[in-house]
Amino acid sequence: MKTAIDPIKQAASETGSTTAYQKRTLFASTVGYALDGLDMMILGVCFTLIQATFNLTKTDLGTLTSVTLLGAVLGGILFGTLADKYGRVKVFSWTIIIFSVFTGLCAISPNYESFLVFRFLSGLGLGGEFGIGMTLVSETWSKHKRSRATSIVALGFQLGIILATLTVNFVGEAHGWRWAFAVGVLPALFVAWTRKGLKEPEIWQSLKDQNKNKIALGKLFKNVKTSATTVGLTIACAVQNFGFYGIMTWMPTMIATERGLSFKNTLFWTISTTIGMSLGILIFGWLCDKFGRRPSYIVFLLVSALSIWFYFQQIDMIVLILFGSVIGFFVNGMMGGYGALLAEHYPTDARSSAENIIFNVGRGIAGVSQVLIAYLATVYSISYALALLSAAYLLSAAAFMFLIPETKGKTLE
Repeated sequence: MKTAIDPIKQAASETGSTTAYQKRTLFASTVGYALDGLDMMILGVCFTLIQATFNLTKTDLGTLTSVTLLGAVLGGILFGTLADKYGRVKVFSWTIIIFSVFTGLCAISPNYESFLVFRFLSGLGLGGEFGIGMTLVSETWSKHKRSRATSIVALGFQLGIILATLTVNFVGEAHGWRWAFAVGVLPALFVAWTRKGLKEPEIWQSLKDQNKNKIALGKLFKNVKTSATTVGLTIACAVQNFGFYGIMTWMPTMIATERGLSFKNTLFWTISTTIGMSLGILIFGWLCDKFGRRPSYIVFLLVSALSIWFYFQQIDMIVLILFGSVIGFFVNGMMGGYGALLAEHYPTDARSSAENIIFNVGRGIAGVSQVLIAYLATVYSISYALALLSAAYLLSAAAFMFLIPETKGKTLE
């Protein structure tokens, strides 16, 4: 028997007014993604310290990122499908516990090989967290504010970047990188609080009550149009992650090694870039709800391609730091739209799977690409390798032009 959706919540959703439940899901998902960012970016900010401890090459460092993102791909597939079957809130909690525990274990790694294994296992949890949190918010917020709501979740990752940078600069610098990773255990404490009183979205609960909460991966490729959309969204997510991890992982190292800025002072570049990213995410979410998904993405992608090429020709440190906020605004501002964009193309019984699989396959492709960046950085320079990112944004713009349909104002099914 079909369970009726609460008419009060339904009315609130349609009129765009905000309920306490919507605010709670938004807060939980945002904090969850912040913890994801803390965990992921501690690695990038600690690169030079880890490199010295284990005597690693640039390729070894690239492999660390790639293995983490490979774990994210597998975790995204696994936990995304489990969230469609067993519920968003329950599986969301599992993912945070997994990446917290294995990030903490990185702190006691005796060698590079064990560190690699722990990063892979933490990646499993990282991959699961993104899509489930975005699905939770997408299914509970009004279609008129959906993109803005998921942009706030995306903003959580930027908070995680700042927390990671502060952790490394104040804990890692004083006590070593191992203590910085030990801080990564703390998110597990967040889980108990998050679960208390947080219920599943009504749209999913109704599906469960009808015993229709099945694993439905086939719906990502149910016909030619949907298959083309899935391919296009995967290309877009791959480029988004390729650019983000390429810049945020390698830029602090480039500034320290090729431009001569001390490791501690790369904090200024990170803060400048993160401020730009945060503003970009909030504004992009508003643009998507106002003007549509496709035009917003195409404009940002084209500007990103041009600005990246210009940026990596610069050698002046002041320009690099200040223009970092401009790069961040366009390159990562687009993260503000992915939660809503992915949710709107797929039905409830496949939504979490689609969010996690498409985004994390993109993360996996980006992870493999980090090895390419490491190779080019070794043969030429880090700045040369990163300048090539501009071409990837043109590919993503083409995907939005020819493969991905508009979904502005769509009611979720």
